[in-house]
Amino acid sequence: MINYLSAAAIPTVILIIISYGIIEKKKVFDIFLKGAKDGIEIVIKMFPTLLGLFIAIGALRSSGILDLIIGFISPVLNFLKIPSEIMPLAMLRPISGSASMAVATDIMQRYGVDSIIGLIASTIMGSTETTLYTIAIYTSAVGVKKIRFVLVAALIADLVGMISSVIIWGILS
Repeated sequence: MINYLSAAAIPTVILIIISYGIIEKKKVFDIFLKGAKDGIEIVIKMFPTLLGLFIAIGALRSSGILDLIIGFISPVLNFLKIPSEIMPLAMLRPISGSASMAVATDIMQRYGVDSIIGLIASTIMGSTETTLYTIAIYTSAVGVKKIRFVLVAALIADLVGMISSVIIWGILS
């Protein structure tokens, strides 16, 4: 039953939209074309931002700077009882969804999905956002230039999600 409803959901929504357009005597196809044109314009405006983010993420991952930073803060992490194995994920998650997914997958394969590190990594993935990526895309799409308050609030929310993940699994394990 659920498979049937899932398969029928999108065609049903499309049929409802077309029916509503016909009842309201709207030119549905012309409206669709205008929306597609506006969407392409947004993608073209966002492309430089996306390209810059992808290049920066690639450089960050391949330069070895993450390992250097993690090595530098390891004593603090050990004191706070935060597994240093999750730090690549914690550092990449606000920047890139695909990079953080790759790191999370590596953590799961290396330590197991039921290990404390795997559970923390899973919780981080579910409780945080690709903050810099999301802010860059949304603000470039609408032309917002001043993002400092949004960025600070979003990064604090990510930090709270990460710290909460460690604390919760520290209590539950």
